Amino acid sequence: MQKKQRFSTPTLKKIALSGYFSLLFLMPLWLLYLNPSQGLPPILSLCLFTVPLLFPLKGLVTGNPYTYAWSNFIVMIYFLHSLTTLWVSPEDIIWASLELIFATMMFLAGSYYAKYKGQELGLSIRKAKDKK
Repeated sequence: MQKKQRFSTPTLKKIALSGYFSLLFLMPLWLLYLNPSQGLPPILSLCLFTVPLLFPLKGLVTGNPYTYAWSNFIVMIYFLHSLTTLWVSPEDIIWASLELIFATMMFLAGSYYAKYKGQELGLSIRKAKDKK
C-alpha cells in the first residue's frame, strides 16, 4: 500500500526551484558585494560558488527527475560551505544561515520530487528480477 504524498510534485518542484534560484542569486551577491573574500580574487569566488549551480539549470527548469536527483550532489557543496562558514565566521551568520536554508530546501524538495515524479513516469532504479 502506497502512502499519500504530503506535497504534490508541482509543489515540490516549486520549492526546489525556489531554493535553487535563491542560491543562484545569493552566492554571487554575498561573495562579491556583501562580504567579498579577502583571500580569493572575485572571479575565482564567482567560479567556485556560482558556476556549479549552472550545470543542472536546464534539467531543473524542465522538470527532469534524474537532474533533480544528481543535482543534490552539487547542493552538498553549499550545505557544507554554509555549515563551515557558520562555524568559522560569526560575522557571516545571516548569509550562511540563508545559504543553509536554501540548500536544504533544494535538497529535500528535489529528492522527493525526483522520487515521486519518477514513480509517476514509471521510472525505477530497482533491478528487474529474473523470471524463472
